[in-house]
Amino acid sequence: MPTDRFDLRAVEQAIAGTEFAGHLMHFHSVASTNDLALEATKAGARHGVWIADAQTTGRGRGSHAWYSAAGTPLEPAGLYMTALIAPPVAMQNALSLSLTTAIAVQSAIVSVAGFRRRNQIDIRWPNDLLLNARKCGGILIETASNPATPTQPATLRYAVIGIGINVNHTSFPPEIDAGATSLRRELPDPSQPLRREPLAAAILLALDRAIRRMTTDNLQPATCNSRDFSQFSSWISGKRVRVEERDNDPGGYTGITAGLDRSGFLLVNGDDGQLHTVLSGGLREP
Repeated sequence: MPTDRFDLRAVEQAIAGTEFAGHLMHFHSVASTNDLALEATKAGARHGVWIADAQTTGRGRGSHAWYSAAGTPLEPAGLYMTALIAPPVAMQNALSLSLTTAIAVQSAIVSVAGFRRRNQIDIRWPNDLLLNARKCGGILIETASNPATPTQPATLRYAVIGIGINVNHTSFPPEIDAGATSLRRELPDPSQPLRREPLAAAILLALDRAIRRMTTDNLQPATCNSRDFSQFSSWISGKRVRVEERDNDPGGYTGITAGLDRSGFLLVNGDDGQLHTVLSGGLREP
């Protein structure tokens, strides 16, 4: 059931004029905010924002779960949010949506918490947010497309954008504690909990700007070469990585990142002498 624990009115006021205004919902605990959005698409919805204090089956890419603890009423732990969008863009142009969203979330964290872009709050291509080299956030995007026609390319039908940010966590389960952190943990003074509403509003404002830019850019051929993404991520170029081709796959390969192709996919100069284009899977330090 929706609750008033989260100050929706404050967020609504902050995001007035965006496509998200008037479409916010808040819940105490749900299985998954992405699942709520996907259910809404079956009824024809193409806009909406679902925010929860906790998720019982929050998920990341592949088979990974997302730790979605509730915290306490005075110190809610995380921001678990899904935005449903449907900009009129070609699927080719929508391929970079994960990185576009990651940059929007990074910008929001910088503006609200004051961390330095890339040096502190970094993006591990394409959808992990790292704070002082430990994971503080992740993005899961699920899309559907309209089929191509003889005269038109396939277009985006909708995108469900799941965003999870560790805000006030002071501890994590032992199995993830070494690699996880929260915004509060990394502040100079972590004694006071952070409000989630300013962060939620900042993310939605940045995402709205990104979507508008994407819609405008849809008039041009899809390309990522005109923007310097290295200012946002230390993982884009010159980073030695292991590419896990599929989640939990013991295989994969190692190499040095070599920028993005025109569609926003990562290039890796593999140790096998091949130039790989990373279409799926995740990056890790070897």
